[in-house]
Amino acid sequence: MNTQVLAALALTLAATGAAAGTEEAMNQAGCMACHSRDKKIVGPSFKDIAARYKGQDVIATLMQKVRTGGKGSFGPIPMAPTGPDKISDADLKAAIESILKS
Repeated sequence: MNTQVLAALALTLAATGAAAGTEEAMNQAGCMACHSRDKKIVGPSFKDIAARYKGQDVIATLMQKVRTGGKGSFGPIPMAPTGPDKISDADLKAAIESILKS
């Protein structure tokens, strides 16, 4: 194999591992109990979140929303606060970045 193919393979494997780690962190934090990729459960789908914030620099804002919880953004059902004991800042940032790419 040439160097370019190996580099592409390494990047693909790293991205796959990062995505799996992000999904695992979201599962452990309880995100998936109320959210899914494609459909509304209790909270909005990741696709709906991505569509609402498309083209906006909202990572810090959404991190704060997750940490403090609240209601009103997508309907009357409040989102419970999610502390760093459930998901680290780094994992939360990676999760939000992933959601915004949905």
